[in-house]
Amino acid sequence: MKAIDLIKSLERFNKPFYSIADLEKITGLTRKSLHVTLNRLVGRGILEKIGTGIYRPFTAKTSIEKIAASLYMPNYLSFESLLSRYGVLNLVPYTLTFATTRKTKRLIVMGRDIEFRQIKKCLFWGYEMKGDICVAKPEKAFLDLLYLASKGLAALDLDELDIKKLSITTVKKFSKRFPVYTQKYLERLIFNI
Repeated sequence: MKAIDLIKSLERFNKPFYSIADLEKITGLTRKSLHVTLNRLVGRGILEKIGTGIYRPFTAKTSIEKIAASLYMPNYLSFESLLSRYGVLNLVPYTLTFATTRKTKRLIVMGRDIEFRQIKKCLFWGYEMKGDICVAKPEKAFLDLLYLASKGLAALDLDELDIKKLSITTVKKFSKRFPVYTQKYLERLIFNI
């Protein structure tokens, strides 16, 4: 298959990325031949390798958030990534953090660390579609982080958080759906602020 034909085929599918299995089906090549072809296409700049076994055409201009969100579903952007986006966290985290009901998983996509952190199914709410991905409401992202911190699975640096940018009424309302140990952790936190 010629490079131009491959690009045209990929554009018809209009996916943010393609796995090795996708490319095998599209090209009809054996896995061994496909690897040789992919290496050549990456070398010529026709395809971009964005992760282990994940490629996209040079013409695709999809955000890293959309690609990451497509890799391990269900999920929504939350924790430090979202708190930073809304100015609640003063730092800009290097790792993109998503909440998922599946097992915690780390990936590298386009040279960036992506982390999918497991939360209980009963806590998988409080998000909305923004653009092409699901994004937590700021108060929910804060409580997601508190939930993991209350379990000893995440660090919480109060000096880097600007809690005033959150609706305390919404935080208290949302917190009622979290386990008691997270609610107690929140109470201790509020008294220390």
